[in-house]
Amino acid sequence: MTNVSLTTAIPMLLKAVPRSRNFEAVLLFWVAGIHAFALAQVQLAVLQKMNWDMLFYWAPPAITAAIVHYVLRKHAVGADGLMLPLAYLLNGLGIAMIYRLDLAEMARGGIETFADRQIWLSCFAMIVAAAVVRLVPNHLVLRRYPYLAGAMAVFLLILPAAPVIGKTINGATLWVGIGELSFQPGEVAKILLAIFFAGYLVSKKDTLSEIGSRLLFMKVPRAKDLGPILLFWAASLGVLVLQRDLGTSILYFGLFLVMIYTATGRAFYVGAGLTMMVTGALVASRMFDYVGRRFDAWLDPFATENYNAAGGSYQLVQALFGMANGDVIGTGLGGGFPQLIPLAESDFILAAMGEELGLAGLFAIFAIYLLLVYRGLRIANSHPDDFSRLLSIGLSFVIGLQLFVVASGVMGLLPMTGLTTPFMAAGGSSLVANWVIVALLLRISDSSFKRVEA
Repeated sequence: MTNVSLTTAIPMLLKAVPRSRNFEAVLLFWVAGIHAFALAQVQLAVLQKMNWDMLFYWAPPAITAAIVHYVLRKHAVGADGLMLPLAYLLNGLGIAMIYRLDLAEMARGGIETFADRQIWLSCFAMIVAAAVVRLVPNHLVLRRYPYLAGAMAVFLLILPAAPVIGKTINGATLWVGIGELSFQPGEVAKILLAIFFAGYLVSKKDTLSEIGSRLLFMKVPRAKDLGPILLFWAASLGVLVLQRDLGTSILYFGLFLVMIYTATGRAFYVGAGLTMMVTGALVASRMFDYVGRRFDAWLDPFATENYNAAGGSYQLVQALFGMANGDVIGTGLGGGFPQLIPLAESDFILAAMGEELGLAGLFAIFAIYLLLVYRGLRIANSHPDDFSRLLSIGLSFVIGLQLFVVASGVMGLLPMTGLTTPFMAAGGSSLVANWVIVALLLRISDSSFKRVEA
């Protein structure tokens, strides 16, 4: 028998396991530490002591993230090593802030808390992501069913308008509910639409790229090739009318524009699409009261009539004051008053973060999102086939555009929408959908690694 020393065994072990998985394990360890530190700071600032409750808010997500890591180590050894730690970091920061808001709610005698539910929803979302990695051996199987994905997306989009099960919350008809359970089908629809657009545009990109004539200084496609963009513009306006939500309409149409530009390389589609989007939003602001109120609150949030109006600018003004109170370095977790911002645990969680972590903290959070989106675009760039590239870009862009729309609304740069901050905001539908996006990107990156190996 031969004796193997520790110094010899460690390099052998590192060579046996892909470096991305080892790197991922180290990052998960540090992210779990950051999550624990954030929870400890919240308890010390609010309760003036630490107790064992912190373990309940720390251990389940940490264990579930380790399970996802194990699944990747077994079934997607070449997957990107940064995406899981980045998503877990954002998820953990969201849990810490929601827990901090719950402590403030309980201190003033309230009973409506969200952190306990968010813990189990986060664990469930990560388990679903692990199941996607395990059960989808190759993402190219999705290429066979673009029209089925599109039909399912349309069905999910109109489902909230159905009688009995459709629910309207805060003026937007985005939910389907049975009893105490509610679900936002549009979150799943955005993934199905990305699959549909990727499959459709791969088969039609040559036709859509053809030049018809010149208009001024631009090369304009043939009239019949403008059908898809006109059709989806009308569909986005239909979502705006039926679901009464501007953000969802912008998200879907923006996804379509980015993917059609990526497929064809024609800037005309982007210019025409943005013009149609702005025109549709302005017309809707004059035709529909609920859209008009959002625009009025955005254009003049400090006006008395907008501030006091139902669905007016009260939330936005409180968010702006909160972020101003945070200044550059913030008040520290537990040191501010984010509980004064309505819906701070969901729609305005970025404002709560801005108050307690400051401008520097918000920039750090945006940098994490930027890195997450960059890794998705890097995955797209590593694939030779068009479907993989388009799907990766679409899924990555969904996260980036959703953050942009939410952050712009919270900061007063755009009208407020009904979208929530990916991974951080309270809510199960958004969490599950975004973790599925991460799972699909991990699966695509693993197939790229296998292609290089071959």
